[in-house]
Amino acid sequence: MGTKDNQLLEEEYERSAVPAAARKSLLSVSLVWIGFPMIMTGAVTGAAIVTGLGFWKGMLGILLGNLILFGYVGILGMLSTTKGYNFALQSAITFGRKGARIVSGLLSTLVIGWFAVQTGLTGSSMREAFGSNELLITLVAGILYILVTLIGVKALTYIGAISAPFFFILGCWAVGDSVSQGGGWSTITQYAGNHSLSFGVAVTMVVALFADSGTMTGDFNRWSKNRKESLLATFTAFPIACMIAMVFGGLIAAAASQNADLFQYIAGKGGAVAFISVVLLFLNLGSVCSHCLYNAAVGWSSLIGGKMRITAIVLGVIGTIFAVSGAWNHFADWLNLLGIIVPPIGAVIIMDQWIVRKDEDISASFRPAAFIAWLAGALIGLISDYLAPYLSTAVVSLVSGGLVYSLLSVKLLRKAGTNSGTVISSKL
Repeated sequence: MGTKDNQLLEEEYERSAVPAAARKSLLSVSLVWIGFPMIMTGAVTGAAIVTGLGFWKGMLGILLGNLILFGYVGILGMLSTTKGYNFALQSAITFGRKGARIVSGLLSTLVIGWFAVQTGLTGSSMREAFGSNELLITLVAGILYILVTLIGVKALTYIGAISAPFFFILGCWAVGDSVSQGGGWSTITQYAGNHSLSFGVAVTMVVALFADSGTMTGDFNRWSKNRKESLLATFTAFPIACMIAMVFGGLIAAAASQNADLFQYIAGKGGAVAFISVVLLFLNLGSVCSHCLYNAAVGWSSLIGGKMRITAIVLGVIGTIFAVSGAWNHFADWLNLLGIIVPPIGAVIIMDQWIVRKDEDISASFRPAAFIAWLAGALIGLISDYLAPYLSTAVVSLVSGGLVYSLLSVKLLRKAGTNSGTVISSKL
């Protein structure tokens, strides 16, 4: 192991490609990813889906949503790996240098909201389980999560290596305990739910859970050595890690619907188990918070020409303030927002860099076609949310954004071909 590998604070390449010599192993990038979606929030989402749809239909919705995430995040990740670009640089290829400031700035800001939601959840969960001071716990959690993020991408590897196995072991125990007390597997598989969700909404809930950071996957997958390792690392997250968390939540919801929250279920056992549940809570939510804050810090430091760690402190303080204000109470609205406006961004990038303009790099300052397609996808998703709420708005907006960009590209290609016979200009 070289000297560089022993350094605690490594170069984060905020405004340049990650060079080949700095790329990390498949295990390292996989640990970054696996510790992200195997979280309490995933279990809560899985429980809500199974409660709303019933066991088998809920599991199908969880599976489909995760497969969509794998395809979506996997392709974006491979594209970022090719050039070693973070999301801010990757989006500049499709939206242009100046255009990327809007896109990257938006997503880097939205993900601060996600940091706030998870930090606030730490405090509210402790209050519900033990009657703790929610404000104090939220403040302490925010400070701890900021400190972890300051270490950089290496910290995401470390916390993933600890958090994911810990979550898996305790989750297996909780599921086994709830099954033994809930009437056995036959009772669980026959669980009908309360029919409060449509199948499409359930799929949207899964996709929206990682729509933001999944779109910003370049911040993580730029560290992969090649496309194959990038895709394999993504696979450890979607469907594996995310499915595990959601299935755990769904199983507990079907077996113990009176206490479907995984943390509350474990904490409710009291004694040493309750203490272990607190360690799990901070490790688990600390993992997702550090990932989100890292996304935000890399994005904004690239935009303003600053350093990732200084930016992380500023954004972490802002996020903690929002957490104290009660952002957790708006969790459902947050997911719905992300599920509509974010997927078209990734769809446009995929269509542009994977199909339409494979070999292009950053050149144009602003590319109107990309913005038109993004806004059209978001608008169509928003309309479907009102007119056809039973559909998955995340899938509708994603497909619509990609389709509109494809149609615009064909039209512009024909126009450019009549003039030069070349591939569409990067200025279009």
